[in-house]
Amino acid sequence: MRTLGIIPARAGSKRLPRKNILPLGGKPMVCWVIEAARKARSLDRIVVSSDDPEVLALATRYDPRIALERPADLAADTSPAIEYVRHALVSLEQRGEEPFSVTVILQPSSPLTLAEDIDATVQLLLRTGADTAVSVVRLDHAIHPVKLKIMQGDMLLPYLEEERGRMAAHELPVLYVRNCAVYATRRHVIESGQIIGADCRGYVMPRERSIDINDELDYRFAEFLVERCGLNVAR
Repeated sequence: MRTLGIIPARAGSKRLPRKNILPLGGKPMVCWVIEAARKARSLDRIVVSSDDPEVLALATRYDPRIALERPADLAADTSPAIEYVRHALVSLEQRGEEPFSVTVILQPSSPLTLAEDIDATVQLLLRTGADTAVSVVRLDHAIHPVKLKIMQGDMLLPYLEEERGRMAAHELPVLYVRNCAVYATRRHVIESGQIIGADCRGYVMPRERSIDINDELDYRFAEFLVERCGLNVAR
């Protein structure tokens, strides 16, 4: 069984332009995930899939073999993730590499992901026999679905259900959400046209490593975590 780690880092981010190469803790953001992937024991091969020459040049500095140029038509805002996964698999296997049984997507927008998070997610997939394993984070009680409201004029009304006095965290069921850091999926799921299969398991990451950078505020918060909280020490 061979496992392929794919780091998707296209050029065209709209909400935070050029986000994959923005500096964080003294190095471009994509480099954080490249370094975590290179340390992960569960990955037999990694590639950085990108249409951005700067990103590909950064990847080449680590290892020329990991830079994989992605066609422009697979790097648009609306391009589905399944397409760059298929492109990576086909490109490598057409070059004579042995087939991959598992693909692991590692998002550069989650730069605080550690090698241990990658390995734990892959191990969960293999141990359980599931179709997919993904990283998740516990949902903060302040945005718990029970607390969601709609407004009619200035009147607040329940969106899903009445709170019925349940306001404290301990009164609400514990919920989780995918934190967008790691997606490990078996080959048959990819060949069916999906990233996440029917049997999906969750590996819980701590809140402080579950930052998902999509806009300026996310980026500034990540800077705070790295510079003020020392989250780059283990790197």
